Amino acid sequence: MERSALKQSQLCGSWEMKERLGTGGFGHVYLYQHLEAGEKIAVKLCRLELNSKNKDRWSREIQIMKKLNHVNVVQAREVPEELSAIALNDLPLLAMEYCSRGDLRKMLNKPENCCGLKESEVLLLLSDIGRLGIQYLHENKIIHRDLKPENIVLQELLHKIIDLGYAKDLDQGSLCTSFVGTLQYLAPELFESKPYTVSVDYWSFGTVIFECTCGFRPFLHHMQPVQWTSKVKNKGPKDIMAVEDMNGEVRFSTRLPYPNNISRPLLEPVESLLQMLLLWDPAARGGGQDPDTNKPCYYSALQKILNMKVIHVLDMTSAQLHSLVLEPEESLHSLQLRLETHTQTHIAPLSQELLLETGISLDPRWPPSHCLPEGLVCDEHKRNMQCQQSQTTSACSAEDLCSFIFMFMKVM
Repeated sequence: MERSALKQSQLCGSWEMKERLGTGGFGHVYLYQHLEAGEKIAVKLCRLELNSKNKDRWSREIQIMKKLNHVNVVQAREVPEELSAIALNDLPLLAMEYCSRGDLRKMLNKPENCCGLKESEVLLLLSDIGRLGIQYLHENKIIHRDLKPENIVLQELLHKIIDLGYAKDLDQGSLCTSFVGTLQYLAPELFESKPYTVSVDYWSFGTVIFECTCGFRPFLHHMQPVQWTSKVKNKGPKDIMAVEDMNGEVRFSTRLPYPNNISRPLLEPVESLLQMLLLWDPAARGGGQDPDTNKPCYYSALQKILNMKVIHVLDMTSAQLHSLVLEPEESLHSLQLRLETHTQTHIAPLSQELLLETGISLDPRWPPSHCLPEGLVCDEHKRNMQCQQSQTTSACSAEDLCSFIFMFMKVM
């Protein structure tokens, strides 16, 4: 759609078109704002040149969106009557909540994220999309089939899944064979036109997590998938990365490459999670069924990561950062003894001064874990309310959920 056409339809009754937010496989997404109430909505407008098959997919996306209701899936909205006039091809519009922070690709493209997102941001993504969003879709018998950074948006601290144009409803069976989705994030069985299940979303999400952790995709990221599948298909079950050396030989690794922003206590658990998600065998992908939960083992591994309380202590006497896992009821004295062992300066507990970022000393009457912000352990509705309240003062960021302590030596 040309700029001139946009200007002609800029005002629809009480709704003003502010900007084009993006372009999907089926159409364009525009931001509309109500002139009086100030309400903002995202409106997806179908393109003129869709064939009959994609028109059916367009209609199915709207049907799926309207029946879903979850904080980590973008919510459908009623289309204002004044906007119905801009619909093309007699196909309905799709109105959705507007997520002001854009998509995950926008974050990854920032220069400061060239080696991956901050640890706190990766953890939020694991919680919102891996633990909640994907599980909700699968419990409702829906495979997304096109998970990628462009299809994960942010509303303050919350990640939300968008663009269900390629989603598959499993009401008529658990195996599918149609080939859809974005190639770079597509599970390998789809290249071989094999039947597939919900595990295709595990592969796509694992690819997204690896990219968010390291800044690039895991398997020969400079190649198109049709080129790298034959080179990577013989990877080991624990290999999560493949690179090509100067001689053209493919080298595999079971470890995350450095540099990244994942602290040492979380590094191995995240690698183990990726090993479950990036298994070549779709039947084994996700780690198999957990007999205790009747869910894929990857959910249990993910929950263990999210339950870890990692505290980062900056030793001001040596300028070294130490990351430690806190036990729920570990005492302050116990933490101080561990810091004496971990730090080069070996400051004795009685000589340690531990301060929060606010400058307040840790209260010895309470376990240090109680000083951790509850962003990752509280439910997402509370986090959403917390972020909405913070809009009146300052921007809410993932760093607010990361706990740092500064250690000084007391002057005796």
